[in-house]
Amino acid sequence: MKTVRWEPVIDKEEVAVRACRKVLRAADQAIAARGQFRIALAGGRTPERTYRLLSGADAGWHRWQVYFGDERCQPADDPQRNSVMASRAWLDRVAIPAANIHAIPAELGPHRAAQHYEALVRQALPFDLVLLGLGSDGHTASIFPGAPAHGESLVQPVLHAPKAPSQRVTLSVAALSQCREILVLVSGREKRAALSAWQRGERLPISALQPLGELTVIYDREAEPGPSA
Repeated sequence: MKTVRWEPVIDKEEVAVRACRKVLRAADQAIAARGQFRIALAGGRTPERTYRLLSGADAGWHRWQVYFGDERCQPADDPQRNSVMASRAWLDRVAIPAANIHAIPAELGPHRAAQHYEALVRQALPFDLVLLGLGSDGHTASIFPGAPAHGESLVQPVLHAPKAPSQRVTLSVAALSQCREILVLVSGREKRAALSAWQRGERLPISALQPLGELTVIYDREAEPGPSA
């Protein structure tokens, strides 16, 4: 079982600040060691704050390769898509070449999109850093409790997600675990029960992750489990 590093901070803004620093440091280390930085992004409000901070950073953007942990099966320009959010908050504001941004083609539907992205992810592994969030039910990316297994596939179609939209595409536990570092960002009172369950060792989708290196969780005071969690 991979040891989890728990890092409590004051509020959601400090979650974003600390995450931004860690992303930039991981990028510097990867570029120095291997000439490029491969990162898989998360969706959600908490990562979005980190992306806005990254948009103002000075980095070797041309050496970044950007992937996504999951995506909703919506049109390519739908504002609910993780790729659209990340582009508006960050990617469109920095000098990452368009060819280095690898969006999941979820507009093709869950099966075709998963098949297409599988080959791309297989060539990219191991990631240098994977960013993830935590759902109130313990899900991460679009891996939900009770989801069926898909063998050894790296990218999986999601047909019946318990939250809209029901059709999605997600990297599997196997793919997300093939990374040098995982960084989980958690904020908000609604995440408290899930974070407490994870800390107690309950079986959740996110607790199945086994990265090659560190797994760090940055969480704010509102998400911090208390006696009644």
